[in-house]
Amino acid sequence: MAQRVAVSDGGSKKTSRVRVAVRLRPYMGKEDEKGEGPCVKGLDSQNLEIINWRNATETVKYHFDAFHGEQTTQQEVFLSSVKPILPHILNGQNASVFAYGPTGAGKTHTMLGSSEQAGVIPRAVREVFNLVRAKDEEEGWDYSIGMSYLEIYNEKVLDLLSPNSHDLPIREDKDKNILIPGLTHTTISSFSDFDKHFVPASLNRTTASTKLNQRSSRSHAILLIKVVRTRRALPNRQQIGKLYLVDLAGSEDNRRTGNQGIRLKESGAINLSLFTLSKVVDSLNSGTAIRVPYRDSKLTRLLQDSLGGSAHSVMITNIAPEYKYYFDTFTALNFAAKSKLIVNKPFTRETVAVLPVKRSREGHEAGGSGTEPQKKRQKEDKKAEQDGSSPSTHLHSLSEPSVLDRLIALEKQMMSCKDKDRIGMLKDVAQYRKEIQELKEKQREFENKTKLLSRLAGEKSGTSQEPNFKNNIAPLERKQSTAMKAKKQQAVVQPLQVTQQVVVVKKQSVCVKKKESKLPDQVEPPDGKENMIQDGWESQIDTSVLEHSRQNILQILNSGSLKELKGLQQIGVKKAKLILGWREIHGDFTKVEDLTKVEGMTEKRFSTFMKANILSNMGK
Repeated sequence: MAQRVAVSDGGSKKTSRVRVAVRLRPYMGKEDEKGEGPCVKGLDSQNLEIINWRNATETVKYHFDAFHGEQTTQQEVFLSSVKPILPHILNGQNASVFAYGPTGAGKTHTMLGSSEQAGVIPRAVREVFNLVRAKDEEEGWDYSIGMSYLEIYNEKVLDLLSPNSHDLPIREDKDKNILIPGLTHTTISSFSDFDKHFVPASLNRTTASTKLNQRSSRSHAILLIKVVRTRRALPNRQQIGKLYLVDLAGSEDNRRTGNQGIRLKESGAINLSLFTLSKVVDSLNSGTAIRVPYRDSKLTRLLQDSLGGSAHSVMITNIAPEYKYYFDTFTALNFAAKSKLIVNKPFTRETVAVLPVKRSREGHEAGGSGTEPQKKRQKEDKKAEQDGSSPSTHLHSLSEPSVLDRLIALEKQMMSCKDKDRIGMLKDVAQYRKEIQELKEKQREFENKTKLLSRLAGEKSGTSQEPNFKNNIAPLERKQSTAMKAKKQQAVVQPLQVTQQVVVVKKQSVCVKKKESKLPDQVEPPDGKENMIQDGWESQIDTSVLEHSRQNILQILNSGSLKELKGLQQIGVKKAKLILGWREIHGDFTKVEDLTKVEGMTEKRFSTFMKANILSNMGK
């Protein structure tokens, strides 16, 4: 069982602004007819200006986190803009990189690159593997890396790793995390393993030719890299970091692209999703918007964590220098200027493994998740009351309340303390449980003495008709007339037991063993537990077969997994988890009788468990 907690850097949630970088691609083909050069000019590594094509003396200046000119290499773009956010995903935080811009501005080249000049995606994945290998083994963490790849085509989410898949739904879990049920998640162990899956999947992406771009992306592509790191020591903490690498389709002017038919429909879906993205940015920047329209588009739904969410985000805005792209470039720069004002709140989501006993107690006290155990306990209480005993009395008689209080307080404190203190806490919990077990042993000794005295009293009475169940606590209340005794016996004793008494009177010598097995002349223990009475089935089994079965059961208890423990008779999911939890604290079982030390495993249940499993093995 696990509990989800939020852990932030430095003790409080830190804010992280969306970093915006602008990349200007080189000229494609001939210059414009006027021969006036580019409409965009870089001033330095962070500033640029765009010229008004109607009046060359007027310019509009912009300031961004980074400006990459025409001569900037793929390596420089990656090192300055993308690499700084990658270490966050190894600490259980999310990161996002997405390319934005008009069609034909070089977004796909920036993200994918070529065989000679690798883009952001292959460089980022290679860097993630390098960061994992650089981690010190002594830190005590195990790392696992997986990938998923999808595209949004005509407002349909399609799995690129599984080309035959249909439109996938987008869901949100209780922790506000966006997830896609049915999306393929593949575990990768090296960069070559990633390349083996990614290259064929990239060919499944929808592309087409337009007047402005020979190979135009007709869909938004999103690559998800998931890094899971798990703590080796108890409790097994688990942190999950996600890296989103997004290649957006470019906005299109259908008058210039010449789109018709299916291309026109694709263009409409692309422009609509980008328009919704612009509305989301405006709503986040306004600060007064009641609703941010994330759900108006599947693109914005998936980018919800990147814009105003909990991710470290970088947006690379690609622009073109030609005058025919002037209005597209001007719009893209305005969008980038608004996006850099968005503030995210990154934090770590951590899964902490909790002992099953701790979780059940919390659920019982809260009355929420422990509703079923509470109903089950009420049924047991009602059944015990019919037998003349009360579980509430058992709890107080078996252990001191102060010891239980200390145990519960320690388990509650375990979740709030640091890692280095948790092992010591677990040892303290084990010590207090040992004290409770010793108190139970003492109680059993008193019970055995009571039974011995009762048995001696029964032997002295001979064949006299006395009640089979004696109440040693209040004997004076039993001192009544013979007529009243008969009436009470008829009211208390079950019909089967009355029949057995009649048989004993007539044929006492024949039915002695039956009376001992079904109608013991003993006082029932206060906690409702029965002694391990030999009812004859073990004596009918060969000693070697019996010992072999016991050894098989002991081996499964010590080395069996959750599934193997559930395969035993009388063992369900809850009981199997309790056995695993006990084994992690106390070590292996030295003998099968140690199973009674596990919470909820009474001697009566242990006897039934052994009989069912041994007879089951013989049946096989």
